[in-house]
Amino acid sequence: MNTILIGLQWGDEGKGKVIDILSRDASYVVRYQGGNNAGHTVVVNGDSFIFHLLPSGVLHPGKICVIGNGVVVDPEVLLAELDLLKKKGIDMRDRLRISEQAHAIFPYHRILDGLREKKRANKIGTTGRGIGPCYSDKFARCGIRMGDLVNSRTLREKLLDNLNEKNEIFKKVFRHPGFSFDDIFDAYVSYGRKLKSFICDTATLLNEATRERKSILFEGAQGTFLDIDFGTYPFVTSSNSISAGACTGTGVPPTKIDKVVGVVKAYTTRVGEGPFITEFPRALDEQIRCKGQEFGATTGRPRRCGWFDAVMVRHAVMINGADSLAMMKLDVLDHMKTIRICVAYKYKGKVFRFFPNDLEVMQKARPVYEVFSGWQKNTAHVRSYKGLPQKARDYIGAVEDLCRASVTIVSVGSGREATLFKP
Repeated sequence: MNTILIGLQWGDEGKGKVIDILSRDASYVVRYQGGNNAGHTVVVNGDSFIFHLLPSGVLHPGKICVIGNGVVVDPEVLLAELDLLKKKGIDMRDRLRISEQAHAIFPYHRILDGLREKKRANKIGTTGRGIGPCYSDKFARCGIRMGDLVNSRTLREKLLDNLNEKNEIFKKVFRHPGFSFDDIFDAYVSYGRKLKSFICDTATLLNEATRERKSILFEGAQGTFLDIDFGTYPFVTSSNSISAGACTGTGVPPTKIDKVVGVVKAYTTRVGEGPFITEFPRALDEQIRCKGQEFGATTGRPRRCGWFDAVMVRHAVMINGADSLAMMKLDVLDHMKTIRICVAYKYKGKVFRFFPNDLEVMQKARPVYEVFSGWQKNTAHVRSYKGLPQKARDYIGAVEDLCRASVTIVSVGSGREATLFKP
């Protein structure tokens, strides 16, 4: 079975843990978009692993991990991740495949990312990792791909062309001295040499695996509302983070996808700038942030926290074709006397029950809530769905009804064992 796992909010939903669990039944685990601006955290036996480029399935022996063509790869970051895993006794030599068509991030991408953000009157909240500029080069047809790193002649030609143009822009627009061809060329030839054994035609690899009825898990990064087309634009990422991106980001056709699992938190979080209708008042925001350890896996930035937004999630279920939901961090709400779910937005006397593609509405609307009684019991040690308090199950049932999807997985802690499967 080929399954796409996707975040249905603004990312940081806890996908890493669900991927780790679902990877047990997969032969291949594939990352299909984004770059090292995303991070997945997996906790195994109290040991915490944070992945930025490698698929989270690496922690299961024997799984083939694939970085698809839709990902933008910073070779330096990838090599650092591989080195860290090796120190922990995990050798990826025979288990990692990188698409020769994936685009590579260069130093000028990272610097340009930061310089553009400084010039903006309305900040986007970029991570500064060079993701957006790398995708820009991809679509401007001047990008350099991972396959180019193993051919020094091709790399030389493309890098010279890029620096001839980019150094002029850096000097005249940003008053930056520009970049040395020799320094970058030598570094990236070295990266290509180290990564050569991993780089291949992953589209053929994955389609052959499908033909052989091998199971593939497609791992989404970020979340639906950071999608370049369907997110809260312009406060979004630079790739298609919805489920459809799995096909364009790997070369596996949509007819070969069997299931889409959507991941949500029991509440909502967002990192960086942009509208957030259900955001908590400051005191509750800090309380939930501390209890839920809501800090970005990639940047360490504090996440903004708010009530569950059913308008958003129902829309995300629709455009992703989500068959089922995994609800994470239910235990963070254990202490709440009352819990709210946003069921509509209200702006200028109009009630919006469907997600509006209007930034003004998203920035200025007020939430319409349904209020539920909290369970006020510790769920962190519950190990079966039936063991949850009735009011917790009522809350989950309300989310199912409002979002038009069944919750099949519930998480009440960071470890693998704190995962409940709804019968």
